[in-house]
Amino acid sequence: MIPTPNLDHLSPGDYELVYEPAEDTFLLLDALEKDAEFLRNEIKPCICLEIGSGTGCVSTFLGKILGDGTALLICTDINPYASAITNKTGYHNSIQLDSITTNLVNGLLPRLYHSIDILCFNPPYVVTTSDDLYLSKSIIEKAWAGGIDGREIIDKMLPLVDKLLSDKGVFYLLLINENKPNEVCEIMKNNYHLQSEVLLSRLAGREKQLILKFWRNTR
Repeated sequence: MIPTPNLDHLSPGDYELVYEPAEDTFLLLDALEKDAEFLRNEIKPCICLEIGSGTGCVSTFLGKILGDGTALLICTDINPYASAITNKTGYHNSIQLDSITTNLVNGLLPRLYHSIDILCFNPPYVVTTSDDLYLSKSIIEKAWAGGIDGREIIDKMLPLVDKLLSDKGVFYLLLINENKPNEVCEIMKNNYHLQSEVLLSRLAGREKQLILKFWRNTR
């Protein structure tokens, strides 16, 4: 069993500015651990990318899974404070992370076109109004507010997945039932020819969370 990354370097004040790891974070960690042998022995990644890294907990955990330190671990977050915390979390856990402050993958394409072997995204998925998403000045609210059906940020990311994934690449996406995961799978299959499966699911209170795994037909 791979230990959860140490976050003792973070203070309560940090969590006023960056999303604190919660049930959704830990479900994504469990999904990556479930796929650990597959990631190490079959994917053998060169470049990994996490969108919306927050504390850097997920990418640090992925670095622990991969172990050999040969993969480049890139993280993006629109929140500059999260980018700084991500780098600190990697450092405090002896994992090299390269954190970039940007919106989704702005500035990374076309340079990383079809280059990402492991892509992770725990998006803002909570169902809200569009105003909550776009007009809020709260940096924490932006970490969870997902707009209509909780899908407004997710739907912006879906076309980018096809541009980012390598031929052997896999994409791990956290959703809740209200995000209409079956519809997301159909979009990815019909528009981008990506296969999918539900890798893990779990109830967190009344919220059913799940991890979708996507991959190309070429594998």
